[in-house]
Parts: sequence; structure tokens; C-alpha cells
Amino acid sequence: MTTARVPTRSSLEASVAAVASSVDGRRFTFQWSIHDLSVKVGGYASLDGRLGQVHAVEAAWVEGAALIAAVTEEVTDASHLRIALARGHGVLLEGDGAPFHDVPIARADATSVAGWLDRTRPRRTSLDVGELALRPGVRFGLDAGGFDRHTFFCGQSGSGKTYALGTILEQLLLQTSLRLIVLDPNSDFVRLGEPREGIEEDVASRYRQAADGVVVRTVGRGPERLHVRFRDFDPVEQAAVLRLDPIRNRDEYGALVEILESGLTSPFTTAGDLAERLATAEGAEFRALAKRIRNLGLHRWPVWSVDDPGSLQDLVAPGGPRGLIVDLGSLESAAEKAIAAEAVLAALWRRRAEREPVLIVIDEAHNVCPREPGDEVTALATEHAARIAAEGRKFGLYLLVSTQRPHRVNDLVVSQCDNLVLMRMTSAGDLAYVADTLSFAPPALLQEATAFRMGESLVAGKIASHPAFVRFGPRLSEEGGSDVPATWAGLDAG
Repeated sequence: MTTARVPTRSSLEASVAAVASSVDGRRFTFQWSIHDLSVKVGGYASLDGRLGQVHAVEAAWVEGAALIAAVTEEVTDASHLRIALARGHGVLLEGDGAPFHDVPIARADATSVAGWLDRTRPRRTSLDVGELALRPGVRFGLDAGGFDRHTFFCGQSGSGKTYALGTILEQLLLQTSLRLIVLDPNSDFVRLGEPREGIEEDVASRYRQAADGVVVRTVGRGPERLHVRFRDFDPVEQAAVLRLDPIRNRDEYGALVEILESGLTSPFTTAGDLAERLATAEGAEFRALAKRIRNLGLHRWPVWSVDDPGSLQDLVAPGGPRGLIVDLGSLESAAEKAIAAEAVLAALWRRRAEREPVLIVIDEAHNVCPREPGDEVTALATEHAARIAAEGRKFGLYLLVSTQRPHRVNDLVVSQCDNLVLMRMTSAGDLAYVADTLSFAPPALLQEATAFRMGESLVAGKIASHPAFVRFGPRLSEEGGSDVPATWAGLDAG
């Protein structure tokens, strides 16, 4: 007489049928053996010939009739049994839209995923920025045409955000004719036009040619220095620079208007010269204006020029350089950085009717266009960024705003973004803000950002065929900024 084998919990868990169902042909649910951890959030599955992406996986306990239905091993009595299995859901990336029930589901291999990416790649230029994080070796391209929408780029310090942003800018230079204007607060992109040592010569030659039109403006002397002309600001901006209120400071404000309308500033080459002339003027309001200039230290700022060609306002004009890197990091004071950023954004907005496509990259956007501006000039820069976000697309003005702190950037700017590049982010508050503001990004995938390794990201929106986990790299150009050496920790300097 043969005794029937009593199944163990382990054998039953191993025999869980990997099947999926869909009631609408667009989304699916599935079950999977808890012993097989190859199915991951953001990963890819084959559902009886259809390709799908997994958006959630969690462990569940089943017993009784549910257990009997879940396993392939024969069970006659499950009243005393309880096993774990994996359950989840996802979206179908391809298929005929027809519902299905209990079809086999398996981990999709790299060939299937790569084939689907090739079949669905848009006819526009594809920017090869890296590989799928969950399918190493499968290259992933961003849709270059998707940058005609605003892009939000975020990740905490150490996530690889600057490196990844550099990769995108390099590919835009190499593969498109889109103009780039970069507000660079940390001098990270000042070497964007220089090929990195060690890359293949043919690649370096192509990149050198593509980046030939990139110019960098930094503090210094000579025709290539970073400078703006005070007279190119409108009266509201000029008053903001001088921190003048038309009501509270009506006498000084009136003196400024009189100076501007009479053209008295034209003979002077520096703010210091203007302050000296005003200090000896007859009217008390002119002398007060001179004191204001000196008290604010405006006469010492190297950012100013009068009639010098090549100001930031000149360079952003249509027909200007293919790429302009505004090295805000070379300016000493936050006030000068705000003035330079406002000069660029204001000039672009004034020239919007000329409709030249431009990608405006604002790095560390929480300082350039913050939710709560700390001074009048930053408030104006924020206002211009918000206008560009709301109305700029129809004029060919596209934003790419990058930050470590999403909730500190102006709400209107963020909410108008249709693309997302999210790198490692462990702040629950920041992730919740991104999820609430950019609802096109699947919340379940957003939560995975807490576990991203350096260089990994979630890419979603028009620039991507689907919300995908991408590992960026390698770079083609030299990186401008650098970290502080950690020799204080006793690390080997090599």
C-alpha cells in the first residue's frame, strides 16, 4: 500500500502557477512563486507573447480554496495549509487590447525588450543616454522631440544628477540642432565643449565638431567675460536691482527714472563712476541714490558693463551661439547670480516672438526660481521662469529645471513639466510632492527612487517610450565641477 506524499509548504510555494489576467487589455494582475525573485518593480514580463511592465509586487498569504487554485501540485486537503506567494500588477506595453485570463507569465528576456524598443522607437532622433537598469546591455534612447515639453530633473546629492544631465546635454549637441542655454550655478558644465580623454578618436572628433559652437561666459577680463548691461534691464528690473520701491522709496525711485529718461548713464563706464557723479549732484535724492549704490556694493560687482559687446542679453538673441554656458558659479555673491539669471530669462522672454527653439537649462532651480523668492531680483527671475513654463512652448522656449529639492521650486514651473528624470531621492516629502504634481509618473515606480544606485533614474513623459528605469552614461565631455577630496577620512588618495 502506497502512502500519499504530504506536500510541504516549500514545495507548494515552488509550484505556484505563474499566470496573469487582464479585464481591459491594458492593465494586468498576476501571481508568481515567492521563491522566484526575478520579477521586479519596473521590470519586464512576457504574457503569452505580450510584453508588459511590472508596477507592483508584494507578498501575500493564501490558504484553503485559494491555495488549491494557486498551485500546480495536487492538494486534496488544504484546511491546515498556508503558503506565501507573490502578487502584483502592471501595464501592457503591447497587445491587441483584448482581455485575457490565467495566461502564462514569465520574465521577458533582453532580446524581447530590445526588440520592442526598436519597434516602437519614434522616427525622430533618439538620444542614446544609457541602458535599462533592469536589463543591462539593452540601450535606451530618449526621444529628442520630447524636449519640446518642459522637463523636471531631480535627485538628491550624490545621486549622479549632474553626470546624467551632462549626458543628455551632450547627446542634444551631438544629435540635434536645438540651442542650449545653461544657467550653471556650480560651474559643472563649463567644460561641456571639451571631449573627455580616453574616448575613441572618431567619437571625440564628431563631438568636437558638434560642440564647436558652445561658448562659456565666466567672471574675468576680456571679451569673453560674463557681463550684463544695466541699461538693458527694464525700469522694474533696474529698480529691483537697487531694491527700490516706487512708494516707500519714491524720491530715489523718481531720481532713477529721471536718470534713465535723460540718458545720464551713457557717459559712465562703471557703477562706481555713476555713484561718484551722483554723490556731487544738487538734488538730495540723487545723493541718496549714490549712497544706495555704494551701500549695496553694486559699484564693486564685476558683472556690470555699459557698452561692451557680448553681454548675456546679446548672446541669447536668435543667431547666437549654439550652446551658452552661463557660469554663475564664478560670481561671488548670490545677488550677482540672481542678476545674471534674471538677465538671461528676461532677454529670452522679450525676444519670444522671434520663435527660435531654445532649451533653457536651469540647474539648482530652487535658487533661481524658488517657491519663496528672498529678494526682488530673484522674484522677477521666478516670474519670468513661470511665464516661460506657462506660455513659452508656443514660442519655442523649453525649460529643463534641475534640483535637489523639488518642493522648493516654484509650483507653476514644476506643474507645467511633461517630462521627468528622477534619480535617487530618499525624502518621502519630496517624492510625495513629485507624485502629486507630476501625475503621469506611476507612483509605484516613483517609490523605487529611494533604492536607486548612483546614475540610476526613472525617466517618464514624452521623452520616453514608457516609464523606464535607466542607468546613465558614459559621458563624452569633461566634467567641470569636482567633489572635495575625502583624504580627511584616511582614504587612499589613489
